[in-house]
Amino acid sequence: MAARKSAKKPNVSAEELTKYYRDMLLIRRFEEKSGQLYGMGLIGGFCHLYIGQEAVVVGLEAVAEEGDKRITSYRDHGHMLACGMDPDGVMAELTGREGGYSKGKGGSMHMFSKEKHFYGGHGIVGAQVPLGAGLAFSDKYKGNDRVTFTYFGDGAANQGQVYETYNMAQLWDLPVVFVIENNQYAMGTSVQRSTKSPALWKRGEAYGIAGEEVDGMNVLSVKEAGERAVAHCRAGKGPYILEVKTYRYRGHSMSDPAKYRTREEVQKMREERDPIEQVREMLLTGGHASEDDLKAIDKEIKEIVNKSAEFAKESPEPALDELWTDIYA
Repeated sequence: MAARKSAKKPNVSAEELTKYYRDMLLIRRFEEKSGQLYGMGLIGGFCHLYIGQEAVVVGLEAVAEEGDKRITSYRDHGHMLACGMDPDGVMAELTGREGGYSKGKGGSMHMFSKEKHFYGGHGIVGAQVPLGAGLAFSDKYKGNDRVTFTYFGDGAANQGQVYETYNMAQLWDLPVVFVIENNQYAMGTSVQRSTKSPALWKRGEAYGIAGEEVDGMNVLSVKEAGERAVAHCRAGKGPYILEVKTYRYRGHSMSDPAKYRTREEVQKMREERDPIEQVREMLLTGGHASEDDLKAIDKEIKEIVNKSAEFAKESPEPALDELWTDIYA
């Protein structure tokens, strides 16, 4: 049932292209600012940046409809921003402040928004995969035609619970898109060293799950593949696997010097495959925007991000009695 599709250039308007540029740039600038605040000691704990992977979540959010759900791992800031969560609330949570999405108690890895149907940020590798299938089971039970995007990485793709979930999802025809964000290194071990099956999406074949490999550095390719995936799910045909081949420019987390790859490799990817630069070039060469137009967008995005940092700094730390709220015992 699995099939690999050849990517053709999808039809896209100048307005859509500009939106993708803006959305990816917001994630890039926000993550750069997060890195700065972490270096200043304003963000504690772990902090995993999404720089380089922006096209994945922006491309898939372009095909999501109101009420569709998303759940991901701890590299989650980009997913939050792409689904419309407020940068102020995200940054305040990163800095552990009261104005954050989890009232300052979740930090980088554990945010949540019922309003935007964002169900986390999960710190345990692969734990979000069965939870994503559970969200999809709820929608199938209700018969509401919604789809759940369940994101995980190439490292998590080796976890046993992923395959238990594949089996149940296909058995019950759950409307879930499994998105493998293959950035090639997991925490620091290359895919070549960690698996003998280089096409991770093909692992769904054993369960009869359809899927494909996608160029995750091209937002239009991701959007096109996303359209096929959600159409499959909404038609009641069960789950779909997208292995999105992407690349993170920074280390696994802020504490990772990333010595397992060369500086030249990262630089080559930045220069030749950068997702934002590709869209920038399309806007310019297509006559959809001028250099000044794009500079104005960048200026606007930087203002939004700087405002979020100021909001976070000014938001108070949670009161001590907040320790006893939102707990089960």
